[in-house]
Amino acid sequence: MSRTTTMTVRVSGALTEFVATNVGEDGAYENVSEYIRDLIRRDKERVEREAFDRLKAELNRAFAAPEESYKPLTAAEVIARNRT
Repeated sequence: MSRTTTMTVRVSGALTEFVATNVGEDGAYENVSEYIRDLIRRDKERVEREAFDRLKAELNRAFAAPEESYKPLTAAEVIARNRT
């Protein structure tokens, strides 16, 4: 079950004007809350995409490494290495 939290955000000047152009009859959003929720969702997706891209790049480097660069490890060695 999701929980709703009310947050207060203060913006002024150019930011207020920018928000106003995106909300209402002429904007893409009906209200400021809808606009802010969409911005947060997009930012969350960006962060998740960046994390995935970093993992993918790391895996690509690992798979591209020459076979002789791999060293056999036991499970205990992997666990010990990851504790440090």
